[in-house]
Amino acid sequence: MRPLGVAIKPRYDWTMTKRFDTAPSLADIDELARRALRTIPAELRVFARDVIIQVVDFPDDDIVREMGLASPFELSGLYSGVPIGDKSVSATPHDVDMIFLYRRPLLDEWCETGEDLFWLIRHVMIHEIGHHFGLSDADMARIEAED
Repeated sequence: MRPLGVAIKPRYDWTMTKRFDTAPSLADIDELARRALRTIPAELRVFARDVIIQVVDFPDDDIVREMGLASPFELSGLYSGVPIGDKSVSATPHDVDMIFLYRRPLLDEWCETGEDLFWLIRHVMIHEIGHHFGLSDADMARIEAED
């Protein structure tokens, strides 16, 4: 896993073209996620600096089962860790806080909706960082609308 701020050059600018002939790679999605993180409102971004972003094709079978999903395509992102409001200075952390972005479900949504891939990833990032803070879906929608 690469620390935040270490950029790699994507093969294409997925935000400017709709290239459906070649799917963005894991590295392409990772780069878009890191770019998206830099555009997220400061009130969220400042507390997400220690959260690791991990891009994989699909959620693992345990996550699909635990969440009662009919298909791994139903989940485009997931926050894993202890929400900030539940953390304690006296507790020993057992897991690293991570945001998982699931490439294949993201690509399916991108193709189905025609939405700009960068903005789709940004939306998922805001949603997952919001979970890190324990925000409601309404709070996250307000933050996105104000931005």
